Amino acid sequence: MNQKLSERATDFVVDARLGSLIEDGTPDPGRVRDIVAKSLAKRALSVEETAVLLRADDPALVEEIFQAARTLKETVYGNRIVLFAPLYIGNECTNDCAYCGFRRSNTEAIRRTLGEAQVREQVIALEVKGHKRLILVFGEHPNYDAKFIADTVRTVYAVREGHGEIRRVNINAAPFDHEGFRTIKESGIGTYQVFQETYHHETYARIHPRGTRKGDFLWRLDALSRAMEAGCDDVGIGALFGLHDWRFEVLGLVRHALHLQERYGVGPHTISFPRLRPASGVHLDERFLVDDRSFMRVIAILRLAVPYTGLILTAREEGELRRAAMSFGVSQIDAGTRIELGGYTEAGDAQCMELEQFELGDIRSLDTVMRELILDGYIPSFCTSCYRLGRTGEHFMEFAVPGFIKRFCTPNALTTLVEYLVDYASPETRTAGETLVAAELAKLPDGEQKAELLQRLARIRETGDRDMYF
Repeated sequence: MNQKLSERATDFVVDARLGSLIEDGTPDPGRVRDIVAKSLAKRALSVEETAVLLRADDPALVEEIFQAARTLKETVYGNRIVLFAPLYIGNECTNDCAYCGFRRSNTEAIRRTLGEAQVREQVIALEVKGHKRLILVFGEHPNYDAKFIADTVRTVYAVREGHGEIRRVNINAAPFDHEGFRTIKESGIGTYQVFQETYHHETYARIHPRGTRKGDFLWRLDALSRAMEAGCDDVGIGALFGLHDWRFEVLGLVRHALHLQERYGVGPHTISFPRLRPASGVHLDERFLVDDRSFMRVIAILRLAVPYTGLILTAREEGELRRAAMSFGVSQIDAGTRIELGGYTEAGDAQCMELEQFELGDIRSLDTVMRELILDGYIPSFCTSCYRLGRTGEHFMEFAVPGFIKRFCTPNALTTLVEYLVDYASPETRTAGETLVAAELAKLPDGEQKAELLQRLARIRETGDRDMYF
């Protein structure tokens, strides 16, 4: 790491302040409802306002928060759910994080880095299932420098199998300096994720040993600021829930989002909120584990606090919980997920913990998850149009904040869904999907755009044309 860059970083997290906000007493119901109304007007909440929602423990108020989150999600994102898959490239790591199966002191872990040919095999296996969007995951190790990551991204984009192609590659990897982020950005990535894990300084120091790359709180906290300064206009933040008080972590995420908004004019593109899961060689501290009801509140309150930020719910969670949580504000999920190194071609029905960072809760196939989404009334989407048309960063906000983005999102979701139905779906999923497509088309107003959409859907079904987007 660069010590000078770390020293220049802004520490915008004040533990005592956030801690006092979550212990500030039971809020007045009228105040809670005023804050909910502000969110429903599509205005981001302050840290103080978010804390009021966190302290609203009355069951009736909690239900009002849940309903508001459902309403806001529908208003901003409609009934679309974007799908992606993670692809783990290597699990060599210099860090020794207490909660992670890849930590360097874990002798049970089987260390592996995929070579170029193996990456191609994994991508082909994903493409023949229908995936169009991937996030590449790397351990923090000198072997995984910026050039290695950029070269891997280019390899992924170059793979074509039938109608299959990966149209967007996101990254979850170590923090870099400005030059490193620029090198990776030039490969054509989408979002760059760096999770702080916990925003609580004492907890962070306890679980990330000094002398490791990850042991420097400020180097990591400043990572996405450096990324944005280097031209990565879409970044993703996240906290690992279960390391400290979940209410504190929600405030940390909101403070981080506001910091980016204040400094760069645009907040994070996505927020992730994974919960601690069992991992090889890990003995979990259960003091701060988050129960399902509280986890639902995490999702709903984040949705209200950051109306235009995508919320990602991963396959760490079991399928039934993901299904129940979907309506509270989730906009992206992974599906057909395997996180073993080489797992998309080598894994069977059972998970191999020695090759995983943590245990998954949902390893159902992409087709199964797609069919469930469709039957529940969601439009599964593989859309990547905004990123390839420059509707990213501040430009995305120009479209999203007034609500114009829905003019693009539903048509683009339908074209990618029909591609999946024609090329990859099981008969049951295709039947359900075509019924949903017809119902969604009936909702769209007549006009030039609808006429053009109908023509494009016909071309997908009849002529083999693909990747047509608005």
